[in-house]
Amino acid sequence: MAFFFSRADVERAVSPEDAYEAVREGFVAYARGEWTMQPKLYVTNYPAGDFRAMPALGGGHALLKWVTSFPGNPARGLPTVTGLVLLNDAETGVLEAVLDAGAVTALRTGAAAVLAAATLGRGGSISVVGCGVNGAAAARTFAALGLDVAVWDVDGERAASLARDVGGTVAASREEALACDVVVTVTPGREILYRAGSLRPGQHVSLMGADGPGKAEIAVEELARGRVFCDDWEQASHGGELAAAVSAGAIARDDVTELGRVLAGKAEGRRSADEITLFDSTGLAIQDLAIAKLALRRAEELGVHRLEL
Repeated sequence: MAFFFSRADVERAVSPEDAYEAVREGFVAYARGEWTMQPKLYVTNYPAGDFRAMPALGGGHALLKWVTSFPGNPARGLPTVTGLVLLNDAETGVLEAVLDAGAVTALRTGAAAVLAAATLGRGGSISVVGCGVNGAAAARTFAALGLDVAVWDVDGERAASLARDVGGTVAASREEALACDVVVTVTPGREILYRAGSLRPGQHVSLMGADGPGKAEIAVEELARGRVFCDDWEQASHGGELAAAVSAGAIARDDVTELGRVLAGKAEGRRSADEITLFDSTGLAIQDLAIAKLALRRAEELGVHRLEL
């Protein structure tokens, strides 16, 4: 019988601090070739949203994530992200766990955003722009690491609620939030936040919103002006911030460094205090695998419900 992790079960099993370390380990294992995955497969129904299939293998387990992204759902009282994560034993193929995909996605998105910021940023003021489920996860991860964070959202009450939750502050304006030394943007990706010439020397921005074709939080010219890192070149160059820049010929493969290579000591990170660093995140199945493996370890201890299949 497989364990079934509800959203609450995932959140009980994996803290933001634990997610941060697990995602770091997943990035390193992937960079070393110890874990493998294929680029996510999109089944699109635009403009409503899309479905995504994401497989991965590593650490004695295989994973398949079937997840949706429907940005208009909150207006219907529905979550933007829904779906399931299936975790199997890699030696026997036996199903070990079924997990709520929304909770897994939030934990690993928050962890990846903060991991990139900690690895590539130079410190200083921190902000999160966009206080939905994944933006909130990023803010909670910063707070869990003992860092002060300012938040901003088009919904002022949502920003205020998150600020109270993490012991942070609400930025006076979007412009103020975007001008911080370290910024995480987690918006629907329908509006350019950083236009040409808007980034300041030394800034780091983790761009988490553009996770599908046609989405962007930064202008192509501004992306090309910074030093660019990504979670995975294959995914990012086809469905992330990088897609438009690659299509326009503004950025090539040699211009981009994968974060896992930096974490594994195989590539250089920030090179100077004035360098602008940008992280393009599309979300990787190996990140989901890192979270799912961690949750499974605590299933018995937490008394997680079993499914009889």
